[in-house]
Amino acid sequence: MAIIEHVREAISKLDLVSVAVLIPTLVVLAHVIPYWVDPHGLRQYPGPWLAKYSDLWLARVTAQGNRSEVVHELHKQYGPYARIAPNHLSVSDPAALQEIYAHGSGTMKSNFYDAFVSIQRGLFNVRDRVAHARKRKIVSHIFSQKSVLDFEPHVREYVKMLIRQWDGLFDSAVKGGSGPEGEGWEGRDGKLWLDCLPWYNYLAFDIIGDLAFGSPFGMLTACKDYAPVAKFSEKDTTVHGEIVGLPAVQILNDRGEYSASMGVLPPWVRPWVKRYIPWFSRGSDAVKNLSGIAVAAVSTRLKAQVDRVDLLSKLKEGKDDEGKPMSIGELTAEALTQLIAGSDTTSNTSCAITYYLAANPSVQTKLQKELDEVLGSNDDPVSTFNEVKRLTYLDAVINETLRIYSTSGIGLPRMAPAGGVMIRGKAYPEGTVLSTPTYTIHRDIAAWGEDSDDFRPERWFERDQDTMQKAFNPFSFGPRACVGRNLASMELQIIISSILRHFEFVLEEPEKPLTIREGFLRKPSGCRVGIRRRNL
Repeated sequence: MAIIEHVREAISKLDLVSVAVLIPTLVVLAHVIPYWVDPHGLRQYPGPWLAKYSDLWLARVTAQGNRSEVVHELHKQYGPYARIAPNHLSVSDPAALQEIYAHGSGTMKSNFYDAFVSIQRGLFNVRDRVAHARKRKIVSHIFSQKSVLDFEPHVREYVKMLIRQWDGLFDSAVKGGSGPEGEGWEGRDGKLWLDCLPWYNYLAFDIIGDLAFGSPFGMLTACKDYAPVAKFSEKDTTVHGEIVGLPAVQILNDRGEYSASMGVLPPWVRPWVKRYIPWFSRGSDAVKNLSGIAVAAVSTRLKAQVDRVDLLSKLKEGKDDEGKPMSIGELTAEALTQLIAGSDTTSNTSCAITYYLAANPSVQTKLQKELDEVLGSNDDPVSTFNEVKRLTYLDAVINETLRIYSTSGIGLPRMAPAGGVMIRGKAYPEGTVLSTPTYTIHRDIAAWGEDSDDFRPERWFERDQDTMQKAFNPFSFGPRACVGRNLASMELQIIISSILRHFEFVLEEPEKPLTIREGFLRKPSGCRVGIRRRNL
């Protein structure tokens, strides 16, 4: 305390000119000294010069929305090791997945995840290993294969609704019709032309709304991005005041970009940028509004006291090792986690699959042939999971999209525990942040072949399965892997098989690549396709 007082006294005696010189000098020293002291032994690794001294390089790249691609280019330039922040090493060796993320690694989630906390910590952003184990015990059984089958009728109901909507639009389109301004659909060349991404958003939100909260958001019916948002007290998640309708998809997009950018900044900087930089201030509002969606939905569901099987009812029934259930705040935080994880990932991936099938007509034809052979006698427009769960080419198409598109493409940061960690034969001391970038290992030539940048489902039948699986990371890996993997897989199999059996797709601009904006997840900016109903 005496030293601090002496420093304060010394600063108080300085004139403005001296202060103007001193502050920048201290800022520079605060970045240069750690580089030369090198407490984590990372100075030997290559990377952008600014990244060696400051987190600003990674923050800027993240805010620009193309982090995975930029880090991938670094690895192409530098090899398997790239320093992307003063205390963050990206390791693009697929073998590092096991060592960084596996159960026995001992690594922990870094403070990156603190930027994703709202209401209270949920399964995704809790960092304490004991707290995480407790939450996972309660939540994981909900997503077992057996439990997930309870949700299948709800998934099929909304897929049928989407097909019905597109059927209606197609009938209008072939008669020369077009949608009102803002809906963006039209009839041309015997096809219905529209941007499929909003529709996949409506589908995914209505499915997860029904599964998590007992009722859909009504987006498919209204053909509109909308959800009730509550103002609430974070202490007890009590609804305060009027519930208003806001665009949920846009809120989710804004929140993902905000939290991903905030998470790469040092914790002491975050309150300042949130207060003084307008873009971060708007992102902070998105975090509150997204929480407000969960609060409104949980409040409505609990008041209704509906007796039905859904995620919320299963969460309410769950108990930890001491027999204690989740509190309302914890329940709401977990419901929010499922809302985020179950909407954005499904819609983004469904859109990407549609794009790649439209861009590769031979693949689309081959998939439809498999579907026709298995489902040809079925009059129901929506497949059952039992009918499609073993279709090999359908699996190959989905897996190839998960690989090449990489919905979650960034390297999820893990921190070396006390005593350090060994990764690929190299020692890293406690506190070092390490990650393996999914986007990059999904393009590893040794695992995927010389054409690893190409969309080609046939590789899943041609190459060594063990080698590919060790470099395949769509749902993360180890104790912090996505608990909803079974549900996500079932949804994608039902959605894609049903829609591709009913419709065929072409791209409006075949030479134009899929434009993607990355927050925490990689999201298409849109995908305009021509849709024609198939004659079954």
